[in-house]
Amino acid sequence: MLISGKILPLDRSNIDTDQIIPARYLTGITKTGYGVHLLEDVPGTPINNPKYKDAAVLLTKENFGCGSSREHAVWAIMDKGFKAVIASSFARIFEENCYNNGLVPVKLKSEEVEKLFKQSNCEIDVINQVVKLESGEIFKFELDPLKKEFILKGGFLKYMESKVSLVKTWEKTAS
Repeated sequence: MLISGKILPLDRSNIDTDQIIPARYLTGITKTGYGVHLLEDVPGTPINNPKYKDAAVLLTKENFGCGSSREHAVWAIMDKGFKAVIASSFARIFEENCYNNGLVPVKLKSEEVEKLFKQSNCEIDVINQVVKLESGEIFKFELDPLKKEFILKGGFLKYMESKVSLVKTWEKTAS
């Protein structure tokens, strides 16, 4: 799985889920329709700059996704078209929500994140767990092996769906 494209730089730390998607928009039960309000209350964000219209990678700093444990934050990011978020650290529950929904959470060293802020594009190779810069420089990142499978299947539920036929086979051989 390769993610290649523009980087939307969000040069801030401690962006919480209330900033990612304001609570006043949490009225739906589907995963769509939240992207239009992504980062709406964060002043100075380039989210609506036409230059970043087709960005695939959201780049930020440490402790991204802190605050409330709402899954809507990941839904909003994905609904806006992002495939991955790169940061030096994520709030634990936010990171779990990324895995469960198929959004790639890439943790890099702070100095690597800073280098990415000087780039306009990058490529993320999820299988080999590397981020490649336009200059050719490569940064390695780690993903939990099982949760990596969730991402590759499109999230936890799609991963589980892929296992149904295997379970049915076990049931037949057990009877």
